[in-house]
Amino acid sequence: MSEDDTEMAALPSSDAGTATPAAGPLLDALDSWTDASKHVLNSYLEANRAVMAGLGLRSATGERVGAPIAELSYVTPGWSFERSVDTRAELGVGDFVRFSKPVLDDDVHAFAQASGDTNRLHLDDGFAAETRFGGPIAHGTLVSGLISAALARLPGLTVYLSQDVEYRGPVEIGDVVTAECEIVEDLGDEQYRLTTRVHTDEGETVIDGEAVVLIDEPPDG
Repeated sequence: MSEDDTEMAALPSSDAGTATPAAGPLLDALDSWTDASKHVLNSYLEANRAVMAGLGLRSATGERVGAPIAELSYVTPGWSFERSVDTRAELGVGDFVRFSKPVLDDDVHAFAQASGDTNRLHLDDGFAAETRFGGPIAHGTLVSGLISAALARLPGLTVYLSQDVEYRGPVEIGDVVTAECEIVEDLGDEQYRLTTRVHTDEGETVIDGEAVVLIDEPPDG
C-alpha cells in the first residue's frame, strides 16, 4: 500500500457537505491519485501507439504503400514476395508462394507487448548474451507468423485450417527470413495441403512443417 493509500485509509468518515479537519489531506490524496492515474493512462496510450506502429497497423514513419495484389491491404518497404500463379483457378499441386522480410528489433518488442511473451531471451541483450545463443533471438511464433504472411499472398482468400511446426534453429535480430509454402496435395472442396518452411538468407532452415488451408473466392471489392 502506498503512503497516499495509507493516509486515505486512516481518514475518518463524515457526512456529505460537512467540513472536517481531514478535508485537506483527503483533497491532497485525491489530487495525487488523479495525477498518478493520468500518468498511467498516458503511458498506456503511448505504449499502445508504439505497438500498433510496430505491428504495421499504423506506420510511425508513414512508410506504408498500396499492396500490389487484391488479397492485401498494404505492404511495407523491405518486404518482398513471389508466387507461381496469379489466379485462384490456376492453383494446383506444385504451385508456391514465398514471402521475405527482415526481423527487426521493433518487431520483436512489438510482438512481446502484443503477445505478453516478455522472455528476457528476446529483449535483454545482456541476459541473452549469457545464453547458448550469445544474444537476443526472435520469438519462434513471431518467425512462424511469416508462414501465415506467405499464405495470405496466395491468390484467393486463404483460411488456415491447421499448421504443424518444427523449430530447427534461432533467428537473430536483423536476419532476413523467407517463408516458402508449396501445395503438395489437392484435398478437394477448395482445401490444400502445403509444405511450409522458413529459412534465413544464409539458407539455414529454421522452421519446417505442413499446413492445410481453405482458399475461397475473395469477395468483390
